[in-house]
Amino acid sequence: MEVTPLVPQGRQIIQSYGGGAFTVAGQRYAGAVLVFPQRTLAWPIAAGSEVSLDSLAAVTAATDEVDLLLMGLGLQGAIAPAALRVALRQSGIAVEAMSPAAACRTFNVLLAEDRRVAAALLAIE
Repeated sequence: MEVTPLVPQGRQIIQSYGGGAFTVAGQRYAGAVLVFPQRTLAWPIAAGSEVSLDSLAAVTAATDEVDLLLMGLGLQGAIAPAALRVALRQSGIAVEAMSPAAACRTFNVLLAEDRRVAAALLAIE
């Protein structure tokens, strides 16, 4: 499914998802990813139960560029654990949990608006 809006040059547009992978700014990533406005990182988790503050260290280290983290944790949009949401909020990062598909679309829209957003996405088939 194609999800590409108009965004500023050099931004990490999420172009497609599915089949256990994401295509971001022309590059295919198998498995979970952390997507920031200027870079995309492989996220070494396979299930929502593996999400922890430690697994999101790249996000908490990026508080100068991220105000909002979109978490795409499953087809039904699994909720991030309360303790994790509180810890991220204390770091200055708000959290919104939704399906990976919704997180991809929302990320692209907010990126096009030049918002300070990141996405933590589990791969879907």
